[in-house]
Amino acid sequence: MCNMVKNALGREVPKHIDGIGELKAFQGAFAYDPKGQKLAPKITKTFHGNDKIVDNIKKSLELCGIEDGMTISFHHHFRNGDYLVNMVIDEIAKMGIKDITVFASSLQSVHKPLINHIKNGVVTGIETSGLRGELGEAITRDKILDKPVIIRSHGGRPRAIESGESKIDIAFIAAPAADLYGNVNGVEGPTACGSMGYAMADAEYANKVVVVTDFMVPYPANPISIPQTLVDYVVKVDKIGDPKGIVSGATRVTKNPLELLIAERAFEAVVASGLVKEGFSFQAGTGGPSLAVAQFLREKMKTEGIKGSFVSGGITGHSVDMLKEGLFKTLLDVQCFDLKAVESIKSNPNHIEMSASFYANPHNKGCAANQLDIMIVSATEIDVDFNVNVITDSNGIIMGASGGHCDTAAGSKLSIVIAPLLRGRLPIVVDEVTTVVTPGETIDAVVTERGIAVNPRRKDLEALFKAAKLNVMSIQELKNIAEGLTGKPGKIQTTDEIVALVEYRDGTIIDTIRRVK
Repeated sequence: MCNMVKNALGREVPKHIDGIGELKAFQGAFAYDPKGQKLAPKITKTFHGNDKIVDNIKKSLELCGIEDGMTISFHHHFRNGDYLVNMVIDEIAKMGIKDITVFASSLQSVHKPLINHIKNGVVTGIETSGLRGELGEAITRDKILDKPVIIRSHGGRPRAIESGESKIDIAFIAAPAADLYGNVNGVEGPTACGSMGYAMADAEYANKVVVVTDFMVPYPANPISIPQTLVDYVVKVDKIGDPKGIVSGATRVTKNPLELLIAERAFEAVVASGLVKEGFSFQAGTGGPSLAVAQFLREKMKTEGIKGSFVSGGITGHSVDMLKEGLFKTLLDVQCFDLKAVESIKSNPNHIEMSASFYANPHNKGCAANQLDIMIVSATEIDVDFNVNVITDSNGIIMGASGGHCDTAAGSKLSIVIAPLLRGRLPIVVDEVTTVVTPGETIDAVVTERGIAVNPRRKDLEALFKAAKLNVMSIQELKNIAEGLTGKPGKIQTTDEIVALVEYRDGTIIDTIRRVK
């Protein structure tokens, strides 16, 4: 077992891991003071020639100097409709290359083929925001990787890239539209995905950048999300992804009576906070209950003539409708979550594409998350110290993503977790969450159907909620109610083997994920 140290949350985390290096323990949401300079990619002489088009992915890999031990990056704007990760890693495997680190903004169920590439030694490292499906299960249960996966938030990833903590050898960018010199956008073509925000840091800091597209446009592409000055080669393929995979069933307002009740309670809490006023900013998750909160807000804004400043994050059609209705001035979009959002960012100048660094990087000179007034987030578990888990299931298996959860919780004036008190006969409020992704000091309140718990750090908020006659109780009382209905859940049995390191947004280790027995 590694040499361990307790971090500020009392979680045991390693000080060093072979193949990764020295690690810093989490000391608090705002404690770490970064040092150093931003990384810069290698200088490249001006490309001479009329185009950068190469015949296929294999040729682009050869031209980029692919070799054992490299880090290859990908973005996840196609979510479960992505074709490119499997396409590229399959080609690398055919070339006999080994020891590759897959550096992805997130990995989905569609990336199950990586399991065999891991077992065959082609892929020996993964750095990502999330893992889903059989890939997440194989890594957690079977520990198929010798070194732990590194889990980063959407703000932590560009921070790691810009600081040089993670150095990308070759970035592959799935581009819905590209011209022959490498200018790219996400709003044209049959596989339009909208914002290209998660690919921008990769393009800017990788040593080599390959654009892969299925739709060529005349030079120059317009608009340009990623410019030719950052791109080395362009590959045309039949299909880079399935836009239907962008859309999730969870991006619709819930009709579930219990979830609607929780959303209404959360809406009442948001209103009681006093933050719903002219010029306020807002972000909600893409789940049905979060969108229901947004719907309640929408009706209040219409009734009272309130106009907000911006909605940020991954953008859904619901936010697009609010923009069209004049309820918000601007949408700041790092990722489109449905095809209505894709169409909006193409046609509405007030729907603005932003990079992941602009969105949530804690170590630049100011990210959009810091300008948020209200953030509504979900949870797999919350503990009595308000720490939140959004990445492991009740059985300890990795099944979700860090996403922008900890970034927006830290940046917003009001962060509210909404969740049912029970999920699948298991309490949502527990003594200690299985995995900490977001520290309790950045969570202001937890809203359930049974009551609202306010973080003791927010006495001001508790007073406002009580004045509004909301059903305020302690987090311990919520836990007791849940356990009274279901009993106390047993602790997940794990080994000492670390399968993943969970970084806080600042690069310190907030928790580890152990192999499930």
